[in-house]
Amino acid sequence: MSKFELKLPQMGESVAEATLTTWLKEVGDTIEMDEAVFEIATDKVDSEVPSEVEGVLVEKLFNVDDIVQVGQTVAIIEISGEAETSNETESNTPAVEEKAEETPEVAAIESSIAVAKETVATSQDFSDSDKFYSPLVKNIAKEEGITIAELDAIKGTGKEGRVTKTDILNYVENRTVPSTNGSAEAPKSAPAPQTQPVKTPAPKAAPVVASAGDEVVPLSRMGKLIAQHMTASVATSAHVQSFIEVDVTNLVNWRNKNKNAFLKREGEKLTFTPIFMEAVAFAIKKFPLINISFDGESVIKKKNINLGMAAALPDGNLIVPVIKNADQLNLVGMAKVVNDLADRARNNALKPDDIQGGTYTVTNVGTFGSVFGTPIINQPQVAILALGAIRKVPSVIETPEGDFIGIRSKMFLSHSYDHRVVNGALGGMFIKAVAEYLEAWDVNREI
Repeated sequence: MSKFELKLPQMGESVAEATLTTWLKEVGDTIEMDEAVFEIATDKVDSEVPSEVEGVLVEKLFNVDDIVQVGQTVAIIEISGEAETSNETESNTPAVEEKAEETPEVAAIESSIAVAKETVATSQDFSDSDKFYSPLVKNIAKEEGITIAELDAIKGTGKEGRVTKTDILNYVENRTVPSTNGSAEAPKSAPAPQTQPVKTPAPKAAPVVASAGDEVVPLSRMGKLIAQHMTASVATSAHVQSFIEVDVTNLVNWRNKNKNAFLKREGEKLTFTPIFMEAVAFAIKKFPLINISFDGESVIKKKNINLGMAAALPDGNLIVPVIKNADQLNLVGMAKVVNDLADRARNNALKPDDIQGGTYTVTNVGTFGSVFGTPIINQPQVAILALGAIRKVPSVIETPEGDFIGIRSKMFLSHSYDHRVVNGALGGMFIKAVAEYLEAWDVNREI
């Protein structure tokens, strides 16, 4: 019998790790192909991880609440002999050769199992510490030669003072500066945490101050991850905003005229969202340098236009399903994809692939009546657009005969972008292109 390593799959471009939340199978249980083995949570989505093979669970390498890196082996499944027999039957090579080929294969699996166990075992190197450190923090500490004493001295900004990836990377960056004067200076790198005391009062103040009768409501697992993701984004990107007011009177009138016929013909509601997504995809094709990622040193120009669509969940959290290749969809196709993703988001039925690969994000703050907002960039993207509420307002209308006041349907577009790589001119021209596309809407357009 051979053994199969069940690894944590890639959950999204910006997702490097996940928290193991539930084991659905125990050691000794029989597992069917595509049957869920465990559940994980990221800042994007909660998801089940299915088995790619049929067999018996023989080993679990992580416990509930452990942090697992993408690609790490989480469980070992022993494949039944029937599977091997069928493989041998299908093989065109002699049995002797196949056995010879199996030997290094099995050896490679056993070797990687040993590596996985070794990775788990490294957590014991920090057993002398009373603090909890995630596998990612431990790996960074090991690679940078940070001792337990140094690690314990770092002031964490995470939950309960936990040291996060950002904390240790900041420490490493400051620690390398004095090291140029000789190894004897290394202990003096400890002052790096001096930058942290400014941060310590903030996380401690909220949980400590609770008056009689106040209710303390712990954040959900997803809420905690979202909070970390948002904080990291603000710390990473130099956020700048541009705002523009758009006259969407023609667009509103066109939709009102066509929405009932569209529902009857397509069986789908025609909302404003697919129209806005079409406008954004058009503007990105005109200004492709908005459709990029930045790793701190290099700009990565994205080939595909994959639009993230922020959607509200029943528990109040937000999730961002992705419309793949949005520029290749017509309005009917866009409407169907938008409705499908929004419906599955509300019912917690999104799959990991549905939230992967986004290159630009759109969020509709107008749903809650907001006129405009200043959204936080969804890393590793460099920009995000907020759609304000559509309102009927008095407006100056220019005509050849002169100006007069009329009632128009208007909205604000709010564009947040990373000023490290997107300058004001590009950020402004992009949002202006979206506005012009919406204002020039053809009231006679057929759908």
